[in-house]
Amino acid sequence: MDATDADVAEAGEEIDAVLDALSATVIADRELLETVLLGVLARGHVLLEDVPGTGKTLIARSVARTLGLSFSRVQFTPDLLPADVTGTHVYNEGTGEFEFSPGPVFANVVLADEINRAPPKTQAALLEAMEERQVTADGETHDLPEPFFVLATQNPVEMAGTFELPEAQVDRFLVKTAIGYPDAAGETELLRRRADRDRRSPTAEEVLSAESVRALQAVPESVRVEEDLLDYLVALSRATRDRSACDVGVSPRGTQRLFEATRVRAVLSGREYVTPEDVKRVARPVLAHRLVLTPDAAVEGVDKRSVIDDVLDAVPVPTV
Repeated sequence: MDATDADVAEAGEEIDAVLDALSATVIADRELLETVLLGVLARGHVLLEDVPGTGKTLIARSVARTLGLSFSRVQFTPDLLPADVTGTHVYNEGTGEFEFSPGPVFANVVLADEINRAPPKTQAALLEAMEERQVTADGETHDLPEPFFVLATQNPVEMAGTFELPEAQVDRFLVKTAIGYPDAAGETELLRRRADRDRRSPTAEEVLSAESVRALQAVPESVRVEEDLLDYLVALSRATRDRSACDVGVSPRGTQRLFEATRVRAVLSGREYVTPEDVKRVARPVLAHRLVLTPDAAVEGVDKRSVIDDVLDAVPVPTV
């Protein structure tokens, strides 16, 4: 069943209200906030890579508050164990039995702060939870709450002693993006807002509820994608596999995530059908981090995003 104009219009109004509330709290480009929400609505996860102090934690906390979702923050460190993230069984003296004590991953929005500072085994525990949306401890399976959304951060500086995410694990994030520094006017507004309140961190206004978010996530599922556009999505992914700069191109999983993201992008644009413009707007954050460059390209400093731009220029755009 296709999405109706009313469904999309109502979803668009709710999303606009969320973006307005976020913009009142966070000094960030609206396109960035849309990209983060795109991850939520497509039931995916977001990886933010940026220098310290650009507001990554504030964005995650504000998204959770605005959407009416529970929030937890995990500071990843070299001594963090998988059980510190997922939870473990604890002995209950009253009952004389071991009971499962849920870890911080049991929240709607989980901020995995500086994920590249934890050892691979701990990273894998979180990434398994992201993929399966459940945690298995001592043979028992525990479902994570719905909706469930991980916003992971990593800093591109101070890389000594860090554990870089393997490419196969980076591929599990729907989008990867960066916040960047605010412009001069934005930084001045940041100081102005700080001067007008007593607390160091602003609090976002609650706009939706968990139930509303689940309903919003269902709207893109019925957005119409024409056959020509399906071929276009596949052609883009396949073109990355033929690029001389790439050892590994976009996987079939990446093609599926691109499909999901374009439908959400259409909803964000107030349409019940996807256009090539929707594909172009999400291609960079959805596809670039899935590429593995050749050693020569990496040494030469080839930007993965520029590879995606080249592919978008080279692949014929269907007429819709």
